Amino acid sequence: MNSITIYSDLICPWCYIGKRRMEEALRQLPADMQVSRSWHPFQLNPDMPREGLNRKLYRSKKFGSWERSLAMDAQVAAAGKSVGIEFRYDLQTHTPNTFDSHRLVWLAGNSGVQDAVVEALFRAYFCEGANFSNQMKLIEVGASAGLDVAELKRFFASEEGVFAVRAEEERARMLGISGVPLYLINEGVLVSGAQPAETFLEALRTTSAKKSVSDSPDDAAQSCGSDGCEVPKK
Repeated sequence: MNSITIYSDLICPWCYIGKRRMEEALRQLPADMQVSRSWHPFQLNPDMPREGLNRKLYRSKKFGSWERSLAMDAQVAAAGKSVGIEFRYDLQTHTPNTFDSHRLVWLAGNSGVQDAVVEALFRAYFCEGANFSNQMKLIEVGASAGLDVAELKRFFASEEGVFAVRAEEERARMLGISGVPLYLINEGVLVSGAQPAETFLEALRTTSAKKSVSDSPDDAAQSCGSDGCEVPKK
């Protein structure tokens, strides 16, 4: 069994684009080649207040102006269209704290529906303008992907998953992860950024030694870090 360990944040557009490119690679694999996937937390804004912040004010301050923020959104949205994602930044009002969304992904992993929940979270945030600082919205998203509503309400009323997510975040720091998406394939090959399907296929065939697989010198521009998300420079 092949495996892909994915570090991402649910508000990282390149993580959503990378998911689509990874899925394209998996569709090209031989039918008898099985690949398991697991999703792990990385917060782009770990110091974000629990209730989040007004997106326009936050990003204007972070990037120097609202115009620059809009230009960055447009670049990423154009890249998203190439893989069938219609980014709706116009619907987003808040930049949320994503810790509870990562708790939801952790719970989904224990329930066998992790990939479905991750997809639902990406779609809710990027295509529907969902605010992840609202636990009722997270419950709605989790239920849409197959989780029980009563269990979700019980879960978010508790501290379950908090220690586990914190521990996973610490592991990401120990691995030196500073940007996402990042993929660890078969516990040996690192793929950084939202690489083309061909790069994922190459990595799945490269299992003999630990190495990093990259597609271009602009890999870092296909990921999100504390300074934001941008596309490769032409």
